[in-house]
Amino acid sequence: MNQPLRLILAIHNHQPIGNFDGVFEQAYQDSYRPFLDVFEQYERLRIALHTSGSLMEWLESHHPEYVDRLAGLVASGRIEILGGPFYEPILPMISARDRVGQISSYTRWLEHRLGATIRGMWMPERVWEQSLTSDLVRAEMEYTILDDFHFKNAGLTDAQLAGYYVTEDDAQVLKVLPGSEQLRYLVPFQPAQATIDYLYEVSQKHPGGVIVFGDDGEKFGTWPGTKSYVYDEGWLGQFFDLLQASGDWLKVTTPTEAIESVPPLGKVYVPEGSYREMTEWSMPSAKINQFEDVRHQLQEHGLWESTCRFIRGGYWRNFKIKYPETDIMYARMQMISQRLHERLESSQRDADSASPEDLALLEDARQELYRGQCNCSYWHGAFGGVYLPHLRNAVYQHLIAADNLLDQHAGRGWRLEEQPWVELVAGDYNLDGRKEAKLANNRLLVLVSPVAGGQIYELDVKSICHNLLATLARRPEAYHRKVLEGPTPDGDGVASIHDRVIFKQEGLDERLGYDAWDRHSLVDHFVASDATAEQIAAGRAAELGDFVHGTYEARLRRSDDRAQLQLSRHGQVADRPLHITKGITLSASAESSEEAASTMLEIAYLLEEIPTDITLHFAPELNFSGLPGGADDRYFQDLHGQSLGQLGTHLDLVDTTGIHLLDEWLGIKVGLQFDRPAGLWAYPVETVSQSEGGFELVHQSVAVQPHWIVVPDAQGRWSVTMRLTLDTRLAESRMDLPAHAVTV
Repeated sequence: MNQPLRLILAIHNHQPIGNFDGVFEQAYQDSYRPFLDVFEQYERLRIALHTSGSLMEWLESHHPEYVDRLAGLVASGRIEILGGPFYEPILPMISARDRVGQISSYTRWLEHRLGATIRGMWMPERVWEQSLTSDLVRAEMEYTILDDFHFKNAGLTDAQLAGYYVTEDDAQVLKVLPGSEQLRYLVPFQPAQATIDYLYEVSQKHPGGVIVFGDDGEKFGTWPGTKSYVYDEGWLGQFFDLLQASGDWLKVTTPTEAIESVPPLGKVYVPEGSYREMTEWSMPSAKINQFEDVRHQLQEHGLWESTCRFIRGGYWRNFKIKYPETDIMYARMQMISQRLHERLESSQRDADSASPEDLALLEDARQELYRGQCNCSYWHGAFGGVYLPHLRNAVYQHLIAADNLLDQHAGRGWRLEEQPWVELVAGDYNLDGRKEAKLANNRLLVLVSPVAGGQIYELDVKSICHNLLATLARRPEAYHRKVLEGPTPDGDGVASIHDRVIFKQEGLDERLGYDAWDRHSLVDHFVASDATAEQIAAGRAAELGDFVHGTYEARLRRSDDRAQLQLSRHGQVADRPLHITKGITLSASAESSEEAASTMLEIAYLLEEIPTDITLHFAPELNFSGLPGGADDRYFQDLHGQSLGQLGTHLDLVDTTGIHLLDEWLGIKVGLQFDRPAGLWAYPVETVSQSEGGFELVHQSVAVQPHWIVVPDAQGRWSVTMRLTLDTRLAESRMDLPAHAVTV
């Protein structure tokens, strides 16, 4: 009698940091709970389960009975718990110390709460680099699961993948199991019998072998159309029935049992990569379409199956190039990680004098940093990812909270009753090999890139842990050609989420538009004198100057209570020379509400050498994120307190000296005032992006552009001063703080 084929069912359940409670709850009701309800009935089956720490914390808070059920199944040997990094970061994205720290801390949590013995781990998004091996072993992991695509990139064939391998780095040895792409596309989208038939074929070719299904638990109920199919129509029960009935040739088991019972097939060194779809998504959009066209051509000629193993897509790290906003977020995360590491090292050196309160602050900061490393908002594929503002905002919320705790550890709290301070320093904060400037005080942190248009690219409001520049530009996506083609007609069965073309709103093809610049603040535009609000909002107004992407020279001016970054550039507008100087000034936070009201970000522009033979139309752009449209408690207001409409409203004002943007839910009032009357355009920046449910329009930021026809004085000069105030009294009133700790 042949040895049975060992089947490992490794289910991965995850919800990202910052996702809405309703999404967590819906996934629990549609996937996590019903899956366990069905599985518990099949006592002969064993599975492996990974639940990300962000989801596990939510379950522990909202459904502890589910966590208790998991603990019971662990105790009975029905479930092997897979560990991994606590908050599901892409491991090559974070430092080695954070990798080991995240994995080890989650192992301790799982051991304590579930009584589990953690021997292996889920690899987030299966993003792999060989150097991870030694870090995983240092974190006491014995094995991990990758995709078979990884192994095929190493030159192995399907016939060589019915088992597992060992790999090595720095003399550390790790076991790696290949997950089957074929099973990922069969389960649960094809009839249960189709999967059994495929497994039987494998068992006949590889008796005694091992095959792994490793994929998202959300495909069992949460993915569109799967709930009724998997549960109401009984697919999962049918599948488990067939697995149990196949016991004479198939053994459904756990990774540890398989590894202990079957020797490795050999040693392999695995090239960097991920699952196949991820490598495609990471390519530039135009290249993705070229890739798809080539694939279709090869399929039409019957050549794809023989050549696909030699074809690879892109490199995960290049998501940070494809979406520069994620690179900024990544660099901010690394800045905080390094700062925390330095504080921890200092604390260890001075262990005898470190107070329990100081140590607790550092541990809290570490946990906030780890939460800010959650991967989902750092990339984009079939799901929303970076296109979802609430996920980006959540990452920044935790990163800023970590930074606040480190400030507190250094005796620099954000509350107004604490000692005010201000600083202006230069450093390579976005990891591009060039220096940026950081202005900061108790209440704000401002990051400016002189070499990229002298633009502000981060604006952190510390009291509410919010980055008002967690923006996203409109850019072409490969799937936009599907948007232009229109939705696919409904068909029978359940389609994989990768194949669905559904519009969540009508007219999305008419909403496609692209930006030629990143949506930062102090983007220095010069446009035609007759440019319209519609042209500006659509990004179709011709750019007449070279200041948007131009390099500015920077000069840092500091005093004890005031810091100014002075930026200057000799550039051109319509082939005429023009010199711009802009100053960004921040003062130390004041100790009273009256003084605090004047503690603002002051922005002064001076234009010199103004040409007299053309009309200059100057329109500096500011963007504000996390202030969504479509809600009555998020609105514009003039300086007299009159509402001008929701934040999704298009505005075209004349002769105004300022505007307010209010978000009562977030508890912030953003004020922008000018010392000379201006026209003002304001409009929502909206993207057409892909999500689980289909293609949708997403509000990314509010763009505000004051604009002036520049009339020079006798010396050929013109100037304007803008004051940006950020009032968080409403948010802070909910924090039960002293009444005077109110305004930036």
